Amino acid sequence: MEIAGVPAVTDATFASEVLEAEGPVLVDFTADWCPPCRMMAPVLADIAREEAHRLRVVSLDVDVNPETQAAYGVLSMPTLMVFKGGEPVRSVVGARAKARLLRELEEVL
Repeated sequence: MEIAGVPAVTDATFASEVLEAEGPVLVDFTADWCPPCRMMAPVLADIAREEAHRLRVVSLDVDVNPETQAAYGVLSMPTLMVFKGGEPVRSVVGARAKARLLRELEEVL
């Protein structure tokens, strides 16, 4: 699922775009068939724009990128996972309001 202002990553680009990134990266594990994922799209677009100075936001379509989904044990969509220094440091599952999501991520940013 494409989100305006949020680049997509794939199994092939995950290491270079996420694991080797300088700062924290929020990965949106998503799928086109997932209604809560569609609800999160504008929230993630806002966060990508407003928090660009301290957080990169990317999305990964689990239907076409099963290797990365399996590697991180993602079973429910949306799963939002923050990576720092090549390691996952926070994971939240399910749709939520922007303010709540930012509060839940604050300590890892």
